[in-house]
This record gives sequence, C-alpha cells and structure tokens, in this order.
Amino acid sequence: MKALYKSGPHAGFELVERPEPQAGPGDVKIRVMTTGICGTDLHIQSWDAWAQGIIETPLIAGHEFYGEVVEIGEAVRDVKVGDRVSGEGHVVCGICRNCRAGRRQMCIHTVSVGVQRDGAFAEYVVIPETNVWVHHDESVTPELGAIFDPFGNAVHTALSFPLVGEDVLITGAGPIGLMAIAVARHAGARKIAITDVSAPRLELARRMGVDLAVDVSKMRVREAQQELGMREGFDIGLEMSGHPTALPEMIDNMNHGGRIAMLGLPSQSIDIDWGKVVTHMLTLKGIYGREMFETWYAMSAMLSSNPVLHRSISAVVTDKLPATEWEKGFEIARNGVGGKVVLDWTEL
Repeated sequence: MKALYKSGPHAGFELVERPEPQAGPGDVKIRVMTTGICGTDLHIQSWDAWAQGIIETPLIAGHEFYGEVVEIGEAVRDVKVGDRVSGEGHVVCGICRNCRAGRRQMCIHTVSVGVQRDGAFAEYVVIPETNVWVHHDESVTPELGAIFDPFGNAVHTALSFPLVGEDVLITGAGPIGLMAIAVARHAGARKIAITDVSAPRLELARRMGVDLAVDVSKMRVREAQQELGMREGFDIGLEMSGHPTALPEMIDNMNHGGRIAMLGLPSQSIDIDWGKVVTHMLTLKGIYGREMFETWYAMSAMLSSNPVLHRSISAVVTDKLPATEWEKGFEIARNGVGGKVVLDWTEL
C-alpha cells in the first residue's frame, strides 16, 4: 500500500510502498478515504523537539480519518465490513483505574494512532473495534468524517461548562476554534468573540456567525467587550491557541467566577496572575482529546439535528487535495491562514 512514511529520526515524510497492516482478533481494517492534517502531524513532519521526545520511528503518521471497513477480526462483534467509519485516535489500556471507572479519556497508558503506533496517512489502517465510530448518518461526507477527531476536540472543550446565555471568548481561530463557534452557538451562548491575527481565519470566523472577530494585533480583548456592549467580563473562556499571551489576557477579561477550558498546547512556559485566579474565583480545566465516547455521541447528534451546525462544521474544510499532493497540503496547513486541509487517499 502507499503510505506517508517516516523512516527514521529526521524531518520529512516519504510517500512509499509499505506492507498492509494485519487485523488481529479484536481489530478492524479500514480502507482510508480521507485524512485531515493536524498540528501534531506538522510537528512530526518537522521533527521538532516535541516530536523527538515522543515519537519512535519508523512510523506512519495520521490520526484524523474517514474510510470503509474491509476486514474484521474474529472477535469483532458490532462493526461490519462495508461500514463507513472514523476512528478515536487514543487507544487505551482498559485496566487502569480511570479506564475501569469509565473515564477512558484519562487512561494513563494511552497510545495514540499515528504517534505511538502506525496511523492513517496510508491506504489502510488497523485499529481496535472499540476505537471505531460507525457513521449511520448518510449526510456525513468523507470530508466531514475526516475531521470528527478535531471536531471532537471542539465539542469536548466547548461543552465543558454550561453555555446557555453565557458570553464566550475563544482564543485562536484555527480549525478547532472555528468549530467551537458553531458548537457554542448551538449550545445557547449569548455573545461569542474570537481572537487571532490571521485576517483570512477571522473572516472564516465571521462566516461561522461569531459576534466579533478580534485581530489582537490591532484591538485588545477589553475593547472587544465594550464593542459587544458587555458590562462585565466573559463568563466562559475557550483557549485554543497555546499562544503565551492568550491565557493571561483571557484571565484579565473573565467575570468573577468565570470558567476556562484550555485545549491549546503552549510551546513555552506561561506566566499568569495566580492571585487573580484565586481572588476572582476562576476555574481552569485542561482538555485533551475527546470524552470516550460521550463526545462522539454528542457530535453525531448535533450534526444530525442541526443543519446550520452541519453546514458550518463542513465549511471548516477549506482545502482538499489528492494524497499524492501531500507536500502542498502540509504547506497550506503550516501557513495557518485557512481552515482544515484534507487529503484524498482514493486519488493515488
């Protein structure tokens, strides 16, 4: 099969022939149709310090995908050949305290598809049946199915706290931040503001229906509050950027008792005013991945019940290229000026 392969501890990928993965008794083999390019994949491609600390080569990367089941192991019970599916990229142990308590997203032995085991930048991928999400809604296109993983990040983050009637600040208008706009609107938020410095991404945010898209190179969040007619600070903060200035400014603009969900991974230490966190009684919650599998049920339910949300999430995919043009796709994703980039593995 064709696969994007990292043969050793160095930068780059190669599109080469690799052996097809074999399904074990509890596994499902999937013919990959589409894959999304994630920030994690950019780290792995460039072989930066983060990648060097977590990746073991050789490796096939890629963890955001949609495809068709072509083979199942003898112990597989519910997934069928021919099912159209996406995959939960965190493979858990099933026996640690959190797994046994039903908190699988907190498994201390998590192995990530495309990071610690071969992933979906290939014609075929194998994952456990327990990680397969079958799409029963025919309106889920291959492009939309490829971004269920990051959509799940947006849903997990945005729904961490009740949103009905709340004023929401989102920092970072990348694909996940953009999707969080639609989720927050669906969940009943009052005013939604999003920050970034990319004019194209802020324009995408406006098309998603955000109340105010803030270019923080020209306007401060406090000014945004005034423009929105807010008398007090934001009730809910969704930190999606990982930028070192985003969280401190968010904290400065939260109402007393405000709640912040943090998904963005900072590349350096961030100095925040802990005194303000204490005296303003703020709640900070770290988010990683998706709740397994409550987030997946919520995603599918929202998409099937809300055509506006369906269109908005679908519109986050701004570029689709044949997998043979993967280098161009990675370049577009690295430039950080558009939405989600999807590779088509049916065009090789």
